Amino acid sequence: MKLFQNQTLSSYLKQLSLRQPAPGGGSAAALVGATGASLICMVARYSQNRQQSKALESQIAKCLEKAEKIRLRLLTLVDLDAQAYLAVVKAPKNKCPQRAKALKKARAVPMEICRLSYAAIQLTPLLAKKGNSYLLSDVRCAVEMLLAAFHSAMANVEVNQE
Repeated sequence: MKLFQNQTLSSYLKQLSLRQPAPGGGSAAALVGATGASLICMVARYSQNRQQSKALESQIAKCLEKAEKIRLRLLTLVDLDAQAYLAVVKAPKNKCPQRAKALKKARAVPMEICRLSYAAIQLTPLLAKKGNSYLLSDVRCAVEMLLAAFHSAMANVEVNQE
């Protein structure tokens, strides 16, 4: 399977719109989360080198480093979620151990999306208070996207309880 993260946005969205099991909501949640984390990275970059204390500069640099790691992992999860769900679809319903293993993985990936989205949201108070004030709306957009990613991923955790 061609990695979704390497496709154009237009191509990914086309795949998402088709009548096929993957990508689906979990994959989309990861993409929305990666978008929110990307906004955090942007705001952090604009907030650097603004004639501020070395301590604040260090805090912003750490925020950027964490947000970048989260962004990259969420982008990877766009594909891992699709792969995990395809394993559920392919698992025979009458083979309980195989299906249980597939469902466990299908819960684990969106649970990681939840954890990462939460971790990214924790980075935003610094940027809201001490970051570039012209980008406060971008911080707010990031939070909204990360909340959407969290709640969407949690819906996938719940549906894969079976």
